[in-house]
Amino acid sequence: MEKILNLQKQLLPDLLQTMQKRYDILRHIQLMQPVGRRSLTFELQTTERVLRAEVDFLRAQGLVAVGSAGMQLTQEGIDLLSEMEPLMKELFGLNQLEAELKAFLGVKHVVIVPGDADASDWVKKEMGRAGARYLKQQAAPEQIVAVSGGTTMLAVAEMMMPTPAFKQTTFVPTRGGVGEAVELEANYIASLMAKRTGGTYRMLHIPDELSDEAYQTLQKEPHIREVLDLLRSARMVVHGIGDAKTMAIRRKSSAEVLAKLEAGKAVGESFGYYFDRDGQIVHRVRTLGLDLEGLERVEQKVAVAGGASKAEAIVAVCSLVSQDTLITDEGAARAILKNAIVHQE
Repeated sequence: MEKILNLQKQLLPDLLQTMQKRYDILRHIQLMQPVGRRSLTFELQTTERVLRAEVDFLRAQGLVAVGSAGMQLTQEGIDLLSEMEPLMKELFGLNQLEAELKAFLGVKHVVIVPGDADASDWVKKEMGRAGARYLKQQAAPEQIVAVSGGTTMLAVAEMMMPTPAFKQTTFVPTRGGVGEAVELEANYIASLMAKRTGGTYRMLHIPDELSDEAYQTLQKEPHIREVLDLLRSARMVVHGIGDAKTMAIRRKSSAEVLAKLEAGKAVGESFGYYFDRDGQIVHRVRTLGLDLEGLERVEQKVAVAGGASKAEAIVAVCSLVSQDTLITDEGAARAILKNAIVHQE
């Protein structure tokens, strides 16, 4: 396969460019459907004339359907896109990048999608699609899946689809709410995953950050104890990775905490823990939910995070919390490996 691709790059570079362009169009339609031509033109940074010609071709091939609501992929288009993905990953060099990142981070399995989530929200949706597909592949009967909050986890939830194993899945939040938009809270995301897959869910109706008194009181509440017991029995945890400063601001942390994070050079956050570049804990939020000790008992830990700006945060979290699977994007992967070379020098 690699030899054939190298020959094509040398002899038929225009063919590969055309294939990549049409693949990008199909991929964006899948993520945005139903989508109008103007919106798609803007996202692809092309002209309406060029896009019209390409869409006419894809429509003639039976890959795209155009209706009053906008463009959508046909089943043939969906199938072709799925079949093309391994080839395009090889063409983009993502297979090699996955192998290098897997070796550097010590993660058992790495999935990289094209692009950089910092530059395009649609890359985050592509990570969501990859995350949803991975969860479907790994689903098991009567499993408990713990999920965190955040924009990337919302993207995973929005891409999930029903499958028989999910009907026996219980989704639970890893912790309470951090006081941000309700659709980014772990409670909402757990409920959305359940609704989209046909599973069930439980909620943890507590703030993310607690005083010592509230912590001692709430952990004795029967409903909360029941959800915490489910968390301790989770087969899989799916979580995002946050930038330390961004997460502290979302939590409306005090000036004292912000100063502590800055002094400790915290770069990443996950499960209420703030980490420096080497994975050392700088600060921990007092909260009820899944902690590092509980994570050790989880069969599968899946992190979904991307964007070049998250590079240090991903390294920090993966160095302390052993991940079974990392789903990320090209921007983060290349930044991580580039930073590694700089630090070695």
